[in-house]
Amino acid sequence: MFLPYTGSSDNCYASSLSMALGPDSPGAGAVDVLTGSPFGMQLHSGETPFFDPAGWDCEIGLDAVIAALGWTCVREAAGSEEEAAERLRSASPAGPLLVGPVEMGLLTHVRGRGAAWGADHYVVVIGTEGDLVRFHDPKGYPFASLPVAQFLTAWRTDSLVYGESFTSRRAFERTAEVTAAQAVRSQLGVFAQWLRGGHGHPVEAGNLANAEAAEGLAAMWEAGLSEKTYQDLAFMVPAGARRLSDAGACLAAAGVDEASAIAARQARLVGGLQYDLTAGRAAEAAAALRALGPTYLELAEALERG
Repeated sequence: MFLPYTGSSDNCYASSLSMALGPDSPGAGAVDVLTGSPFGMQLHSGETPFFDPAGWDCEIGLDAVIAALGWTCVREAAGSEEEAAERLRSASPAGPLLVGPVEMGLLTHVRGRGAAWGADHYVVVIGTEGDLVRFHDPKGYPFASLPVAQFLTAWRTDSLVYGESFTSRRAFERTAEVTAAQAVRSQLGVFAQWLRGGHGHPVEAGNLANAEAAEGLAAMWEAGLSEKTYQDLAFMVPAGARRLSDAGACLAAAGVDEASAIAARQARLVGGLQYDLTAGRAAEAAAALRALGPTYLELAEALERG
């Protein structure tokens, strides 16, 4: 038994979808788990750490969770700026528009931004007022606003590693009554395939996954973290620990107790890296990562047993 985490977190895609689904959403935590995001770890190009599966991205995850929960929506992408702006104007609180990925660095409703830095983000547009877009930013900015032209600039994906410009989802409709626990149980095999690399999505050459990624990051930590890797981990460690905590809770609620216990153990190992990062405890961090490595195969096997 463990106490799941509740509080702020960086799961913008899950929080945005949860807002778009409204009162019938199972909550951002369950949505995030059903995207598949907790089920793996990678070193992208052998150097950038992510606590999500190799080959996974938010777009893949959003499509998966919408279907698993028994919903449909209209997904649109690309097109002209005029077409994208018309979609923004068609949004309303009753008919929200889930927008993303966008370039966070160009969402200038937050002070200090103004340049692309390659950070993907998702928001929920609830309408326009004159030349302003009104939107909920799950980073902590409800009812934010930006000029339409600036929002369209941020909505381009030129600086991101995935996604098409002007991607959005709307017209969310529930077509089946599926509880979060039922959805989780239906996806156990999918989660296991994310862990085993059998998911069918392309993985870039040079990406290390799971145990190899944990060992690679341990070695990098022992050799001394670059400033870039330090900043990457400052974001990825809490996000990864939160995902795994939610996975432990959702698997427990679905009656998958063995897998829940492993996910909870992973959450503690990843969450513990936060102090190691800030205190410069390289040896302790490397030991935790080497303990984490074998758990990915253990979790896959437990999920397959159900």
